[in-house]
Amino acid sequence: MSDPIDLALIILALPLLACLNAAVTAVLKSSLSKVAHVPLVLSCAIGAVLGILLLLKVADGETHRWISNPITWFAAGNLKVSFTIAVDPLSAIMLAMVTFISTWIAIFSSGYMHGERGYGRFFAIMSLFVFSMLGLVLANNFLLLVAFWEGVGVCSYLLVGYYYEKPSAAAAARKAFLVTRLGDVGFLLGIFLLWKMGGWNTDLSALFDYIAKTPPDQGELTLACLLLFCGAVGKSAQFPLYVWLPDAMEGPTPVSALIHAATMVTAGVYLLARCAPLFAMCPAAQITVATIGGVTAILAAFIALAQNDLKRVLAYSTVSQLGYMFLALGTGGAISPVFAVTAAMFHLFTHAFFKALLFLSAGSVMHSMGGVIDMRKFGGLRKLMPVTHLAFLCGAAALAGLPLLSGFWSKDMILESLEMAAEGERYTGGYYVLLLVSLITVFMTAFYTFRAYFLTFWGPERIPEEAGHHAHESPSRMTIPLMILAVGAVGVGIAVEPFNHKFSHFLDHAPTLQLAFATSHAPVLEHHGFNWLLASIGTALALGGLGLAFIMYRKGTETLPAAIEPVFALSRNKLYVDEIYGAVFVKPAGVLAFLSGAFDGFLDAMARLISSLPRFVGWWVRPIQNGLVQFYALSMALGLTVLLTFVAFKIAR
Repeated sequence: MSDPIDLALIILALPLLACLNAAVTAVLKSSLSKVAHVPLVLSCAIGAVLGILLLLKVADGETHRWISNPITWFAAGNLKVSFTIAVDPLSAIMLAMVTFISTWIAIFSSGYMHGERGYGRFFAIMSLFVFSMLGLVLANNFLLLVAFWEGVGVCSYLLVGYYYEKPSAAAAARKAFLVTRLGDVGFLLGIFLLWKMGGWNTDLSALFDYIAKTPPDQGELTLACLLLFCGAVGKSAQFPLYVWLPDAMEGPTPVSALIHAATMVTAGVYLLARCAPLFAMCPAAQITVATIGGVTAILAAFIALAQNDLKRVLAYSTVSQLGYMFLALGTGGAISPVFAVTAAMFHLFTHAFFKALLFLSAGSVMHSMGGVIDMRKFGGLRKLMPVTHLAFLCGAAALAGLPLLSGFWSKDMILESLEMAAEGERYTGGYYVLLLVSLITVFMTAFYTFRAYFLTFWGPERIPEEAGHHAHESPSRMTIPLMILAVGAVGVGIAVEPFNHKFSHFLDHAPTLQLAFATSHAPVLEHHGFNWLLASIGTALALGGLGLAFIMYRKGTETLPAAIEPVFALSRNKLYVDEIYGAVFVKPAGVLAFLSGAFDGFLDAMARLISSLPRFVGWWVRPIQNGLVQFYALSMALGLTVLLTFVAFKIAR
């Protein structure tokens, strides 16, 4: 059991067993469905303990990668797909993070979803969601990874559309499923292109080693990397496929926390980190990744500035923060790929804590406000909900990157990676522009985060009618997870990186990143220590955003100067991106679908017409074949008479 592969398999199996248990109780409508959360909580909690033990074992061992014995899944010609899992520093960090965060989200869910219809169904899908993400993290085969990748997508569809009787929830689930499929088309094409280039290997480790030893055509490899990135763009909600994630807020709030903090949207970042050896050989692909990340970061931050739905503010914040992670990943062509991936993974790690905290805090507010999440309808809640208020404040400060909190250290590492890339870049001026974009986004992040904080918790107390006279702090099953995650949001960053560098040293030994370092084609610039100047600039911008939010919203209401109203109107309307997509893509596709349907109807009518001709002829001939022997005898006699008469007439002439 001490073998890392055995521990990983146990961690993977636990949520699957929880899913089966919850599904059976839900289908049988057993009274046990009322405690359907227990198997998920236990499986995640045990998985978190085992995940931490696995993390320690990987850190202490001389071996830094373990691969399970392959079990053939299916084979056809040159295509052989094996069920293999790999444990290394990258996957070990993800296992521990996903199970730990999921544990507290599951506990919170048991209070938030109490009394909801379909309680067992909810926890069955949540368990399957966690299982799919863990499988994605461990998969050492591209097609096995695709299976878990799509499993995550299906679970998100089911959870976003949990309130399926509500039209907006059903539409949001459909939108999430269809938009992410667009990226998955490119992802699959990239996998098959790599399979062809990689000596017919689908196992990640074997494929990476083969390509490192026998580099393929640069253009072909760059195309394959960009196709893989298409899948990440869809799953991690990057421009232009980010539009599904804000609408996914129609699902229960714990679902939002799980999607944004520990599962679906982090999958794309993890995919690119796992494929670092490929991207290290393609500087053009990396600058594309960084550019898309930069555009997404500033675009989503701008849209978040004026949103009135608290959960949507946090959703756009997630899109923006994921853009930061892709910015870091995209610097690997100019600096050490190890440092680039470490910066992205460190921000992913800290982001999981403070984003889960913020979403669960928003869920606590929503639970107390009778399901209302519009910040214009409530306010001044800091005395009514003291625990939720303090938790949200911790998460907001970490997200804004205020000094010494988790977000400060991880965001600063990303800024450092951009500054280093700007010094050694091969694309003149590109990384400097992205660094400037990142700094502007720091200011906007602090502003919209504390705008949401002040509107929700400051000013006179306002309670919506939906809450009635029952507005109060959430029960302990919901507040205890907030307290635990608040500690993580405040201290996990400083505990693992800035002074002891445990996080970066741990990832330094990842064989995947070592191979990326060996295959990198760019001039490699190493990290030379903490950049106090850049950290000071970032801190000043964050404090500036906080200060502006305090000046404008400390009274808990929004009154905008006429000069900035047009800017906020653009933000409030999401830069009309949905309307543009509707006019450019959706409506033409609808017209094309109508014309295709009409043409299909025409073809169907023609086919029916042609098929009816033999039936029509048969209708006229049918009376002759009536089955009466005497009728046939009479017909033969008449025919013979006619024939003889004709012959006699011919002879007589």
